[in-house]
Amino acid sequence: MQFKEVLLPDGRNFDFWEKETVYSSVLYVSQNDPKASDDNDGTEGAPFKTIQAAADKAVAGTHIIIGPGEYHECVSPKAGGNGPDSMICYEAANPGTVIIKASEVVTDFSLSEDWRRWNPAYPEDKKNYNMKIWSHSLDPDMFRGYNPFCAVNIIHDRLFIEYDKTDMTPYLNRRGMIFCDGKPLQQVPLYSGMSDIEGSYWVEANGQTVHFRLPGDEDPKDHKIEITVREQCFAPKIPYLSYIKVKGLVCAHAAMGAPVPQRGAISAYRGHHWIIEDCTVDWSNAVAIDVGNECWHHNIDFDRVAGYSIIRRCHIKDAGVCGIAGLFAKNMLVEDNLIEGTGWQKMELSWEAAGLKFHGSENALIRRNVFRNTYRCDCIWLDVANVNNRITQNLFLDGVEQREAIFIECTREGINLIDNNIFWNIEGRFNEKDIPDEPGSSGWYKNVEDSIINGYGVYGEGTDRMQLVNNFFGKIRAYAYYAKPVAFRLMPGDRGGTSRDAKLLNNIIYNCGVGAVCFPTKDNSSEGNAYIHQVNGGDLRIMYPEPEVCLDLKAWREFYGFDITGCEGWFDFDVDTDRLTLEIRKSDSLPPSFGPLPEGRYIYNVDDMNSVEGDKRITEDLNGISRKTGAVLPGPFNELIFDKVYNIDPRNL
Repeated sequence: MQFKEVLLPDGRNFDFWEKETVYSSVLYVSQNDPKASDDNDGTEGAPFKTIQAAADKAVAGTHIIIGPGEYHECVSPKAGGNGPDSMICYEAANPGTVIIKASEVVTDFSLSEDWRRWNPAYPEDKKNYNMKIWSHSLDPDMFRGYNPFCAVNIIHDRLFIEYDKTDMTPYLNRRGMIFCDGKPLQQVPLYSGMSDIEGSYWVEANGQTVHFRLPGDEDPKDHKIEITVREQCFAPKIPYLSYIKVKGLVCAHAAMGAPVPQRGAISAYRGHHWIIEDCTVDWSNAVAIDVGNECWHHNIDFDRVAGYSIIRRCHIKDAGVCGIAGLFAKNMLVEDNLIEGTGWQKMELSWEAAGLKFHGSENALIRRNVFRNTYRCDCIWLDVANVNNRITQNLFLDGVEQREAIFIECTREGINLIDNNIFWNIEGRFNEKDIPDEPGSSGWYKNVEDSIINGYGVYGEGTDRMQLVNNFFGKIRAYAYYAKPVAFRLMPGDRGGTSRDAKLLNNIIYNCGVGAVCFPTKDNSSEGNAYIHQVNGGDLRIMYPEPEVCLDLKAWREFYGFDITGCEGWFDFDVDTDRLTLEIRKSDSLPPSFGPLPEGRYIYNVDDMNSVEGDKRITEDLNGISRKTGAVLPGPFNELIFDKVYNIDPRNL
């Protein structure tokens, strides 16, 4: 296999380790074949009925081809491959037609009785006496040692929870889920809660019976009702199995608890050199895919290989807490994935919530992914001691109640490069009730940052030497880039993080709400950035030492020497987050001003944007078009033209 060279932040090439496996044996699984049986030999004419039967017989160099069907099992490989050219492959004969579900269909229902439907204080005129609530008694034979309706979401590691800051309801909800026609019902903590919410369910104390109410108070016999019964869909029981490929499978309804441990619907279970590609992971209760050491409570042998895995062209939908999780995983390749709807459990203060969450990541290449509609969690979170990672050609779109799109924390050695990405519509996460009412001009003179308003494109916390190059930031609630030191976050023998030596080069920053850039100190650099449609006067900020300074571009240049080749502009961008397109157009308004604008302060035509010195590590733009050497435009495109609709889906490459 040939791969185009890609440079990591330190200038070395990323290690593409893949080779083509010439398989020595083939096993067939075909659930719907009338001849299928697990007593067969797995030939095409006598296929197995379950995937597990093939997994029990697979050895290095085995290609398992799986026919269409809905497989209600958790596949547990018994062996791994011997190297990049001798893997074991689990592949759908037709991608997307093999559905492994951690749920079972149930059909036995009765009307729920003898439970109080309303709180005694519930108004009489609000009581719905026609409401239909149903019950189902769980069959113990379905669960085989694991009943997610008996266990709450949060597992044993709960010492980090800040109880005064978080609603504990989702943490204490049961792990079990109920689906109606493929859509989940909403769990409520009390039986009476179903009176307020159609499409909801409640679990009895002993986890043996569930009660539910369908949308429209419909009869469950007219619908497909599924309940989760298994923790995972594809996961070895033996740790460290490696050189396994999973291709084209759909894994749904896994009912694991909240991390840690990180246990995904698809799990490498501490193995290395996995390839997970063309898969769909749908409605995991907590984690979609895990590829690292799983848990810091294990004995960790740092001489053992961890990571070196590939997640490619997958669609990760509606993971409750985390889409992709990896602890101490190195040399990871995550490319061409769509990761959306992550975080619906509202467990961001579990500190494991993100579309992608790696700890101690080194030499990772995260490219050409689309993160969309991430809910109350980060798109990417690199946590503690992350070195030489490159995040490039990604889209970070519509962060719902999201504090930041990318969070890199407690990282003091090496460089991490964020380049050629688009950040759009990061709402911020805050409580409107906490925002003080400041009438008149009382709020105009406040420079000091507070914890009430947030919303960042990239947030560095105790992270040195971060580099942001040729990105586009638009409609960010607070700042495109915000950082602060964390003096107290010490690892054994190490200093705290200073958030110094960040480099912001050649970015476009458009219409960010509080400001564009907020450095903790002047010991950073900013050059070649274009500040477009920024309406606040002090968009460029340095917080320490006191007094804090809030500057315009002229003062930014004069007193700190920043952005000598930067510019200010006044035109508009629009991103269609469904169609994945971007358009630039002339603005219908003029910049705000108390008097005549200084001549030449703003550019009004995109053609007048300054060319800037390019970064030699960045050889392509967002769309994969070769970058010129020398002078380039700010932002992730080689060209910018008014009224042209740009396709920004990087997966089309």
